[in-house]
Amino acid sequence: MSAFEKPQIIAHIQKGLNYTVFDCKWVPCSAKFVTMGNFARGTGVIQMYEIQHGDLKLLREIEKAKPIKCGTFGAASLQQRYLATGDFAGNLHIWNLESPEIPVYSVKGHKEIINTIDGVGGLGIGEGAPEIVTGSRDGTVKVWDPRQKDDPVANMEPVQGENKRDCWTVAFGNAYNQEERVVCAGYDNGDIKLFDLRNMSLRWETNIKNGVCSLEFDRKDISMNKLVATSLEGKFHVFDMRTQHPTKGFASVSEKAHKSTVWQVRHLPQNRELFLTAGGAGSLHLWKYEYPVQRSKEDSEGVEMGVAGSVSLLQNVTLSTQPISSLDWSPDKRGLCICSSFDQMVRVLIVTKLHKI
Repeated sequence: MSAFEKPQIIAHIQKGLNYTVFDCKWVPCSAKFVTMGNFARGTGVIQMYEIQHGDLKLLREIEKAKPIKCGTFGAASLQQRYLATGDFAGNLHIWNLESPEIPVYSVKGHKEIINTIDGVGGLGIGEGAPEIVTGSRDGTVKVWDPRQKDDPVANMEPVQGENKRDCWTVAFGNAYNQEERVVCAGYDNGDIKLFDLRNMSLRWETNIKNGVCSLEFDRKDISMNKLVATSLEGKFHVFDMRTQHPTKGFASVSEKAHKSTVWQVRHLPQNRELFLTAGGAGSLHLWKYEYPVQRSKEDSEGVEMGVAGSVSLLQNVTLSTQPISSLDWSPDKRGLCICSSFDQMVRVLIVTKLHKI
């Protein structure tokens, strides 16, 4: 691919904020996005911006008692577009951003900070009930149905006597029909656990030797295909989730991506073989996954095992001197992306030429 054909990552709009921003998410079916974080005075904040004529217009600022760590629209209907958030006190709230004074759903979900959140079953993505999953420093991963008050529908916690590990990242997947659904969770010690919500069982676990910062399936709403896991030491792993070997698990390929922590991974909604990783040194890398000629083979005993593909770097750019804390592709406009970083900046990016890959 020549330099002229390569995709380019262009910082379209940059805006400085007066608070630490932990997460940002596009509002579905709009040119709006929300940023979430905390003011220096210790309170939480949600801001909503709209892209207008090449600039950002602040539409709303909502201040809350506790710092807000993470948010998702994934369990909301396209009509309501409610935002679910996890905060530093372990609270799960769901907000109607049109009238955000009182949450439409509220539960003290965890004993400690909610580090990570994901949603499924909303926005026309994934079959089955709307559900939210939260992961916390208290070591538990909980699945919530917003239609059911107070109690989680699933609670994955360490067994008696097992050390509790800080859960840093969660992701839904395999939601291709009404019954099937999995949650994948990554922990500070490098553990990755795949929970089958249909059978309420631990389907698979592995360890990638460094803290797992971000997990994402290439699609939530298809039979499991690929899972990317990013880690503290600058590496990421791509697991082929189509074939599970009884002892070897899922085949994977790993890549040294950044010189420091890989904080985030996000797949392009319009092409699941492309994904962005965000690094601790303020850089973004755009990758393409290539499948092998055959995705499975038989081992010496005749048991099917997966075959990993390969990844190639399409483009990279350094945006900041500080870590990029969050990243989100627009579900509606291919190549439009937002990211936040610890220099208190939010950036709107345009990634060009993606349709040619």
